[in-house]
Amino acid sequence: MAKRDYYEVLGVSKNASDDEIKKAYKKMAIKYHPDRNPDDKEAEAKFKEAAEAYDVLRDPQKRARYDQFGPEGVNGAGGFGGGGMNMDDIFSMFGDIFGGHGGFGGFGGGGRARKPQYRGGDLRLKVRMTLQEIATGVTKKFKVKKKVACPHCHGSGAEGSGATETCPTCHGNGFVVKTQQSIFGMMQTQAVCPTCGGEGTIIKNKCKECGGEGVVNGEEVIEVKIPAGVGDGMVVTVTGKGHAARRNGVPGDIQVYIEEEPHKELLREDNNLIYNLLLDVPTAALGGDAEIPTIDGKVKIKIEPGTQPGKVVRLRSKGLPAVQGYGYGTGDLIVNISVYIPETLSKDEKKALEEMKKSDNFAPNPSIKEKIFRKFKSYFE
Repeated sequence: MAKRDYYEVLGVSKNASDDEIKKAYKKMAIKYHPDRNPDDKEAEAKFKEAAEAYDVLRDPQKRARYDQFGPEGVNGAGGFGGGGMNMDDIFSMFGDIFGGHGGFGGFGGGGRARKPQYRGGDLRLKVRMTLQEIATGVTKKFKVKKKVACPHCHGSGAEGSGATETCPTCHGNGFVVKTQQSIFGMMQTQAVCPTCGGEGTIIKNKCKECGGEGVVNGEEVIEVKIPAGVGDGMVVTVTGKGHAARRNGVPGDIQVYIEEEPHKELLREDNNLIYNLLLDVPTAALGGDAEIPTIDGKVKIKIEPGTQPGKVVRLRSKGLPAVQGYGYGTGDLIVNISVYIPETLSKDEKKALEEMKKSDNFAPNPSIKEKIFRKFKSYFE
C-alpha cells in the first residue's frame, strides 16, 4: 500500500519549520498514544505512521531527499525505513517528546513505564560507483572502526555473574510514583527512577574492561549490498551494523551515501542514458553504420540515408534498471544525432561542394526545416 504524504500525516505544510513539525508530531503522538488507546489497532497504526513521518522530516538530509524523490528517496534510510518499526524503537528514539521513556508523565497515564533501551550511534560511509556497477548492483566491503560489544562482559557492563541487582529505589519497575495535590484533587504521576535511570537494575561490580558501559572500541568488516539503479546522493542503510549500544541495547545503522562516477561517453537522466553521436556529412547523406557505447559494450546502429541533425534514436531497455527493483522497468539509451561540418576545406573539396550546391537536391527541404524548428522549439518549452 502506498504511503501517505508525510506532511499530510502530521498536518503541516511543506515549508513548515522544525519547531512546527515537532509540535505537530507531539500532538499526534499524544492523541494516539497506546496508553490512551489500549488495544486500539487503528490508533497504534496512526501512532507508528506519525513517528515514521517525524523521523524523516526532523532530519534535514532525510527531509531534502524526501522532498526531491518522495518515499523512495528515504526507503531504508530512516529508523523505520524497512517496515520494522516497533514501539520500543519509537520510545527509545523520541522519548523526549513524551517527557520520559514512553509514559505520559504529567498526563496521568496509568501504563507501566517501559524499560529504556539504549541505541548505538549511526555510521556514515561514502562509496563511488560506476554506471556499470549501478546497472547490475554490487556488494562492497568496508573495514570500519566503531563501538563493539565488550568481549569481556558480552555487553552487559557487569563483572561476572550476579554483578547486577534489583534497583532498591524503584524495586525493578524503572519508575517512581509521585503523589501531589492539584485543583482536581490528588494526582499521581510517574517519573524515571533517578537511581537506575529507568533500567530497573543497577550494576554492583562494573566490568573492568568497559567500565560498565558494555562497549569498547573495535573494528569490523562490513559487507554492503547496493541494489541496481541507485543514483548520486541516495542512501543505502545497513540496519544494526553501526555502533554497538550500551549494555546490549539496539545497535545503530550504517548509512552508505552513493557517489556516481561520471561516464566518459554516456550521460544519465533518471533511468535513461544519453549518447551524443556526431556523424560526418557523407555518412549522414549516404547512410551506413555507427558504433554506439552501452553499459554492456559497443553496439552498431543503422544510419538511414538523409539523416538530419537532431534526429533521435531510442534503444529500448539499454538504460539503467529502476532502483525499486523487478517490475518497474529499465530505462532506454537515447542517441542524439548531430552532423559535423568541416571548418576548413581544400580547393578540390570546395569545388566539389560548389558543384553540389548547383543541384536542387541540396536545397533545404521546407518540411525538414519545419521539423527541425519544432524540435529545437520543444527544447525551450
